[in-house]
Amino acid sequence: MQLITVRCIRFCLFVIVNVFFLPGSNSQVTTTRERIAINDGWKFMKYTSSPDKLIYDIRPEVTDRNDNMVADSKPTEAVTVNSTTNVLKNWILPSANEFIKDPTKQHQRPEGNPGSDFPFVQANFNDAGWEPVTLPHDWAINGPFFKGDPAEVGGGMGRLPSPGVAWYRRKLTIPITDKDRIIYLDIDGAMSYAMVWLNGNLVGGWPYGYNSFQLNLTPYLKPGGDNQLAIRLDNPANSARWYPGGGLYRNVWLTKLAPVHVAQWGTFIHTKNVSAAAATVELAVTMENNSTTDQRYDLATEVFTINEKTGKAGNKVAVFPRTTNTIPAGRKIQTNNSVIIKKPLLWGPVPLQKPNLYLAVTRVYANGKVIDEYETRFGIRTLNLDPEKGLLVNGNPVRIQGVNQHHDLGALGAAFNTRAAERQLELLRELGCNAIRLSHNPPAPELLALTDSMGFLVIDEIFDSWERKKTPHDFHLIFPDWYEPDTRSFIRRDKNHSSIIAWSFGNEVGEQYTGDTGAAVARKLADIVHDEDSTRPVTASMNYAKPDMPFPAALDLLCLNYQGEGIRDAPAYAHLKGIRTSPLYPAFHSKFPNKMIVSSETASALSSRGTYIFPVYDGISAPVSDSTGGDPINKFVSAYELYTAAFGASPDKVFSSQDKHPYVAGEFVWSGWDYLGEPTPYYSARSSYSGIIDLAGFKKDRFYLYQARWRPNLPMAHILPHWTWPGRTGVITPVHVFTSGNEAELFLNNQSLGRKKKGQYEYRLRWDSVVYEPGILRVVAYKNGKPWATDKVQTAGAPAKLQLQADRSLVKANGTDLSFITLQVTDAHGVLAPEASDLIAFSISGPGEIVATDNGDAANLAPFPSKTRNAFKGLALVIVRAKKGTPGIITITATAKGLTPAKTIIKTN
Repeated sequence: MQLITVRCIRFCLFVIVNVFFLPGSNSQVTTTRERIAINDGWKFMKYTSSPDKLIYDIRPEVTDRNDNMVADSKPTEAVTVNSTTNVLKNWILPSANEFIKDPTKQHQRPEGNPGSDFPFVQANFNDAGWEPVTLPHDWAINGPFFKGDPAEVGGGMGRLPSPGVAWYRRKLTIPITDKDRIIYLDIDGAMSYAMVWLNGNLVGGWPYGYNSFQLNLTPYLKPGGDNQLAIRLDNPANSARWYPGGGLYRNVWLTKLAPVHVAQWGTFIHTKNVSAAAATVELAVTMENNSTTDQRYDLATEVFTINEKTGKAGNKVAVFPRTTNTIPAGRKIQTNNSVIIKKPLLWGPVPLQKPNLYLAVTRVYANGKVIDEYETRFGIRTLNLDPEKGLLVNGNPVRIQGVNQHHDLGALGAAFNTRAAERQLELLRELGCNAIRLSHNPPAPELLALTDSMGFLVIDEIFDSWERKKTPHDFHLIFPDWYEPDTRSFIRRDKNHSSIIAWSFGNEVGEQYTGDTGAAVARKLADIVHDEDSTRPVTASMNYAKPDMPFPAALDLLCLNYQGEGIRDAPAYAHLKGIRTSPLYPAFHSKFPNKMIVSSETASALSSRGTYIFPVYDGISAPVSDSTGGDPINKFVSAYELYTAAFGASPDKVFSSQDKHPYVAGEFVWSGWDYLGEPTPYYSARSSYSGIIDLAGFKKDRFYLYQARWRPNLPMAHILPHWTWPGRTGVITPVHVFTSGNEAELFLNNQSLGRKKKGQYEYRLRWDSVVYEPGILRVVAYKNGKPWATDKVQTAGAPAKLQLQADRSLVKANGTDLSFITLQVTDAHGVLAPEASDLIAFSISGPGEIVATDNGDAANLAPFPSKTRNAFKGLALVIVRAKKGTPGIITITATAKGLTPAKTIIKTN
């Protein structure tokens, strides 16, 4: 049994109501564990100028705000700044103590109460003029976008007003019956430098905007009335390489507990000796005693299956032995237990396996009564990282077919929404994707619940920088104080998620360049991760470190960014400056024969959906430029899917390199979806070009190239480009076909243009000499000589009408559920008008609201809340949210000048 000093606690899920008396006390204690969402009822204000001086710490002056840098630029040394101002850092640092293992390194809170006299923290401050908001809330996503250069916020951070200082205020009504309970504030994510006051008292905070954290409100609460909560956030300019969002952008909770309870993230379940016959399930439970006397308690845990349809507990399958323990006052203890589950249902990635989950329900008893209940969802599975065979899950080889995902949800911004995240994963699953790398920060906890239940593999990542900086105000400023607490809290929160196969503590960090010094930092972080979870490998993604350098030796799993297929090594890239690397799979494999290799970032291919620029490059991979695949006037990149970032490679080149080195476990493509910020190559745009799926959720042609590879048993064929080209009659217009077959025949107006077969290391079929004439272009694909799949494109007439199609016609009237509705501009016969850019006006009636619109054009700077939107290449998107508690019929109407309007109906319940 391990004894731990109490510092803080965190959440559980269900409400248990009991009453008991603490030994040595006459006080009746209500022992209800409650986790209450407090997302409603907030007031918000963001400074437009001259923010207050309640700062966490001073920052270096930014002398160069240019964010138009190649993504693999070398990070640089930190700038040293000495504080000459009163800052609140020393009052915030103690919030990290629970996650600093060495007690001598924990922080002591200074005397005093900074900010206590500031008006915004006072209960009597009049915030009637502040904006009412509901969480999760991204203060920047409504815009407007900053245009031109130099701009206050450039393309790198999405041209949206995410930097700044803002306040959130809310009343908390705490009944007198809670006077003997421990009450915590749980914030799943606050961007960034959060500092919290309650009733004028500085409670604490957390600087890193992606970590979840908890603060003890109990000493500052006044049970029996209203309590004033005030939260200050400070989002620095030039602090990210992508769009960070701003605000309380994830869920916020109150957690009410009895003094003796399961601690914050207090269970850890892992399995061993797994077979078809049985599996040993090991459980560690950390208990906490916030009372002033020693307490005796019993601990009992039952295990249930989870009904995959309802998500609720099913049959009981095991019971851990009941234990009796005594916990000292003001301390923590950890107990360990195990049980054998017969004929376990294993968790594994779809589609080859099934993501079965179990539910462990831990109950704490005192004096024969339940005083706490805590739920832990987990899966039973084995992982083996084989340096020759790749990843084995439950003994079966699983090729990693992964993508990288940033945290924003397109037009919804950083504000987390479960349905929006689920939609992203659904489209990725259709693609054939089975793995997600969470680049480059911890996600919302609900996202990991989705990857568990939907059967995705996950690399969970925490840092994009350490001591060396990529932007002037990024994480390097707080790394010395916060690397340990951020890392430990990240692991503790997420370690029961069966979808996570590895922990990543760094992405392309500058310490790759600093030899033994940088490797020492990597080892320090690896040791922390291993201390928290010894069951999974640790890694950091490398775009510079070579096999003979000290950095990769610190890692369990070798994650290569672009180095496997080579960086700037092909003839088309010879003129470019930057990292230049020949394909390094063989060198890493030779140097580290006992470590598995995976490409954690591949491709960085670029395109604008439905846009085709001529002439077409006759090779397989080329860097985009204004004269090769790029349109600098409209800020488009050709969708022939041959063009890449300066350091990237086309999918074809990546596939070839991986197929030539079969020991490589797979890849994580950069990126699954387009994301806000980092709009290479056109930094006057708002969002990336690298997604397989565009920002609105529409499939690019590249979707089908990956689907052809990742779902070889799915009969499919896809033709590009579209076939509506006024003015190109008689002009050569190359045609490419992506198919899971191995050969195909192309027909134009029923005339064969020839049958072609894929050669070794070829992944598309090309007819590069097709002369355009209007009509129907059709392909018949074959596999092993037999007809396999067909596709066709045809010349569209003039735009004539609109069509609306909702992804779901029935949504929940809970205030968060969404319907994503696709608008198409078609000709009179219903054929998509692939060049249509008509201005669409959306309207709504019934118990719903239009949240946002988009069209997937990275250069479109119309605000997302706008109810008018130009179609882009014939498509647009409208996102509708059902109002809370008001079921009924929602009607959405789309109109455009000269076109037949469209309507669609959504029901809410």
